[in-house]
Amino acid sequence: MQHELSTVFLDRATLDLGDLDLTALEQACASFTSYPRTSPQQTAERLAGRQVVITNKVVIDRAMMQANPHLKLILIAATGTNNVDLQAARELDIVVCNCQAYGTPAVAQHTLMLMLVLITRFESYRHAVRDGEWQRSEQFCLLDYPIGELAGRTLGILGYGELGQAVARLAEAFGMKVLVGSLPGRERSGRPAITDLLPQIDVLSLHCPLTEQTRDLIGEAELALMKPGSLLINTGRGGLVNEKALAAALRDGHLAGAACDVLTVEPPVNGNPLLDNSIPNLVVTPHSAWGSREARQRIVGQLEANLHSFVSGRPQRQVNP
Repeated sequence: MQHELSTVFLDRATLDLGDLDLTALEQACASFTSYPRTSPQQTAERLAGRQVVITNKVVIDRAMMQANPHLKLILIAATGTNNVDLQAARELDIVVCNCQAYGTPAVAQHTLMLMLVLITRFESYRHAVRDGEWQRSEQFCLLDYPIGELAGRTLGILGYGELGQAVARLAEAFGMKVLVGSLPGRERSGRPAITDLLPQIDVLSLHCPLTEQTRDLIGEAELALMKPGSLLINTGRGGLVNEKALAAALRDGHLAGAACDVLTVEPPVNGNPLLDNSIPNLVVTPHSAWGSREARQRIVGQLEANLHSFVSGRPQRQVNP
């Protein structure tokens, strides 16, 4: 069903690599225009006269909303809402809807992949073959780097929503024991505080949102509480971990390894402490855990559903009620 709505997608290239089907979303609108990306200087012009805007990372602030009195609906092609002024939208009677839980299978499998890469010393062995170490070996196999097993180890999870629970299920399938910790300000019976959780676990995986309470959640003091030889996985948000402290804990050998899919500033145009190639057993992936084609297509489906629900008068996934 087509709606009499003029829609603009400001940064389609952040979602669609040319491999997604946006037909149903496009056909739901009286007019649909998309741009690969939009600079701050271009935003106001491209919003002008539109009733609906789709954005992933383009900032829509109060001034942008006030400059376009036609705007009725902001669809965020992601879960995070930090690029939209929700208070201003509420005051101006603009509905804001996001997308949720689209990347659970992708991020969960990426999290386990990172654990396996670290515990098996995958990168070390890959480089050994590339550099000719196996070819020079005096026996059939090369076992220069200590290989561990996930089975029998204890995984600590901070952030036990849909994603944390999915990771827990996969970890249990690998024979791990799972402990769920309490976040600051969100203490729950049966879930140990971080200071009690960290000394008990072999692997820590972060799946919580970045808030003022969780910023630098894992810093020097927390890393020191972790068992010597333990692993840290962060597929949540970069600001959850103090990056300088993590680099130091890896260099001094207290942690056996760490893997991050997120950094405090993305892209890291001005460098980052975790991009130093001298840090041992550290894996950094470029915020790509969520990006399977299936997950991105689910976002498209949710955008269309959010649009239809708004027109029907029953907005879903609204984040500024």
